[in-house]
Amino acid sequence: MTKRQMAYLACTAAVVASGIGAAPSADNLTVHRVRAGESIQKAVNTAKPGDTIVLAPGTYHESVRITVSDLTLRGSDARSTVIVPGAGSGDSTCAKAGNGICVTGTDSSPVARVTVRSLTLRGFAKHGLWASGTDRLTVRDVTSEKNGQWGIAQERSVRGVFRDNTVQANGDAGLFLSNTVDTEEGARDTKGAVVSHNRLLDNRVGVTVRRLRNLTVDHNEATGNCTAVFVVGDESKPRAGALSVRHNYIHANNKYCPKTPRLPYLQGSGIVLTGTEDTLVTNNMVEDNVGQSPLSGGIVLFKSFVGALNQRNEIRDNVVMRNSTADLANRDTSKSNTFHGNTCAVSEPAGMC
Repeated sequence: MTKRQMAYLACTAAVVASGIGAAPSADNLTVHRVRAGESIQKAVNTAKPGDTIVLAPGTYHESVRITVSDLTLRGSDARSTVIVPGAGSGDSTCAKAGNGICVTGTDSSPVARVTVRSLTLRGFAKHGLWASGTDRLTVRDVTSEKNGQWGIAQERSVRGVFRDNTVQANGDAGLFLSNTVDTEEGARDTKGAVVSHNRLLDNRVGVTVRRLRNLTVDHNEATGNCTAVFVVGDESKPRAGALSVRHNYIHANNKYCPKTPRLPYLQGSGIVLTGTEDTLVTNNMVEDNVGQSPLSGGIVLFKSFVGALNQRNEIRDNVVMRNSTADLANRDTSKSNTFHGNTCAVSEPAGMC
């Protein structure tokens, strides 16, 4: 290599390293350590992109709002680091909304690459963790339990990763992912969001995916809910769908939940698709989900409650046994959905097993 080539490469490397959008330098990153009795929010307000906030074991009585990108909030582990409602020095906006942790950006300026992990959120009036306007949010090893509505929830966001969490005994969905919660619009493309290896226990719904596209729900365990997995679409354009629900273990979701203005009572539902298109449901084990609701059964296709049909969904290679009123139930008038390669005993209509 000539001296001129070496000089050129050195100059190019320097330009790249100092380029706009480069990751924060490791030399400038800070770890903020917080002990029980101290303010998490104060540490968040001080933090810069790239920083990590580490919570010592203990119980923290506050709500926390994150609006800065490239931030990690990490507890010691979900058993020993617990955040509950309280009159601490947390964020009043998040607290007044009834939430534990709020990660909030906007459509035009999303909060990016925030990680929340290794802690418990318990007993909040609305949601344990609420996220809106985020890009590549990661929620991992979080327990969110006994919250009034949703355990972990996200809207208006892309590329989220929800992995290895436990959501338990929440008033509605343990995990809730949606296009928006306050406007009517078509499905949003999540650009590859992932819901994986979570435990979904004793909620109204284990995981709800509402009006979204391009998302994977895989390798989760759901039991003790009224409904395990609920994929919801409607007549809006673009349609909900282009999803994958695979390799989940769904068993004995037989809790009774009374009807609401939008839904009949729920009990004994494994995987339910309403108003969804181009979705693959494959290699799931769905067992012992028993009820008499219109949505009861192992894997159920049902037209949405505004009349939108399921279209071009593929249900294949699942083990679906001892569910009632049927293992496989196609309660939709569309003719474009397919069922093949499934192991089951009872289907509606007959002949799909």
